[in-house]
Amino acid sequence: MSSSQSPAPRRRLSREDRLRQLLDVAWQLVRDEGTEALTLGRLAELAGVTKPVVYDHFVTRAGLLAALYADFDARQDKVFTQAIEASDATLEGRAWVIASSYVDCVLLQGREIPGVIAALSSSPELETLKREYEAIFLAKCRDALSPFAPGGTVSQVGLRAVLGAAEALSQAAASGEVSREEAQQELLATLLAMVNRGRG
Repeated sequence: MSSSQSPAPRRRLSREDRLRQLLDVAWQLVRDEGTEALTLGRLAELAGVTKPVVYDHFVTRAGLLAALYADFDARQDKVFTQAIEASDATLEGRAWVIASSYVDCVLLQGREIPGVIAALSSSPELETLKREYEAIFLAKCRDALSPFAPGGTVSQVGLRAVLGAAEALSQAAASGEVSREEAQQELLATLLAMVNRGRG
């Protein structure tokens, strides 16, 4: 293709901008074709770059999946942190932030994130990565909720149970099985029950 046929001169993106472009295209690919279609070669094709550019950023498909999950987690963390800072310093206020922001983050990513999470569980390395991100999230939940719990702490087992409920309810909302509001309210009730266990 000659330069006269090209609509505009190609602009070289910074490494950070290229990574953002590749992640955005990867999310779109998962949305349109499913996680199974997500390969480095297909990503290069859709992004309009050479395969070495994609391999330079992700190395393997597992690396791409890990980057997608990290991208999702970074967005979730930002929303969560801002919402906690703006919330009422009450059990209900903090629990509502956790419930609403978790469901909203999954819904924002639509049907893509369950496929990415399922793919992460397919290898020990990716499962470990997922658990590391979960541990960070659970620690933030513990910090937000512990001041309102009997004895000033919430249990790890309780937090794990809430995380399982959060994932299930969010995926049910993403698939349309339940509404966003139903998922948030049920998760809120689960959080409150977990923190209040042992009172009275």
